[in-house]
Amino acid sequence: MLRSPLDALSCALLPAPCALCGSLLPQLLPAPICDACWSEFPTSAGHVCAVCGDAIDAAQYTMAAESALCRPCRLAPPAFVKAVSYGTYQGRMKEAIHALKYDGLYAAAPRLGVMLAAAIGTLAAEAPLEMLVVPVPLHKSKHAQRGFNQARVLATHALKSLAMNHPEWRLKLAASSLVRLRATESQAGLTPRMRRMNVRGAFKVSDPAAVSNRNVLVIDDILTTGATARAVSKALLGAGAASVWVATLARARRVNDFGPVLYQDASDISGSTNAGVSQEASQGASRFSSHDQPSF
Repeated sequence: MLRSPLDALSCALLPAPCALCGSLLPQLLPAPICDACWSEFPTSAGHVCAVCGDAIDAAQYTMAAESALCRPCRLAPPAFVKAVSYGTYQGRMKEAIHALKYDGLYAAAPRLGVMLAAAIGTLAAEAPLEMLVVPVPLHKSKHAQRGFNQARVLATHALKSLAMNHPEWRLKLAASSLVRLRATESQAGLTPRMRRMNVRGAFKVSDPAAVSNRNVLVIDDILTTGATARAVSKALLGAGAASVWVATLARARRVNDFGPVLYQDASDISGSTNAGVSQEASQGASRFSSHDQPSF
């Protein structure tokens, strides 16, 4: 790539480090992340549940791949039709999401939005052509603290990309359609059951008429156990939505095939653990995050 004289001079006088690996950037970039780091983003691979996208072991994965379901989806089918993600919540992906949410690295949002759009694009053969796009909301207190909702930011950039690559889709951002009624406790270290209890009844559709008989695409940055995705979907369907689909930038993966459900460490470098968590939550901390946990 040819560099302008101003670009070369700026890099020589004020070299900027990559926000993820710290190496000096050879040129001015829209987002301060080097090409090497972008290339290291982990993408989804392997056998996954046909509904929630969680990893499943080879024994569960049959020749009829479209019907392969994880144990939770078999025992308690979620209200949403299908959940998809671009990559796994680890490595550079995890670092970039942290940088966006906690360091205010807004410049990374457009490219992360393109990745999210790629995940949504995998639904092209299944999802309706016309959908409302609903980012998972933050509680007003958390929004005031952070200053923005990362799910809405990602959704906005994803829609720009989809408008170019999938012009047949009619997607409308409806960011105010869903509200979070209460400031739920951090999902840090909570077991799957405690997560479900934590978000039960936490969401409400602000205008049921707006979602009535509409197909809805729910957007968030990360999906872990799916507790929030299930709660949001129930709220939307309860308000009359025709169907709910889910798309996230990243997906935490299960690390065990048998026994208690364990996920890859999703610990957050910027959060803090809940004070006085119960013994059950403490036991669950090794299974999930030790800090601020992804919303899904």
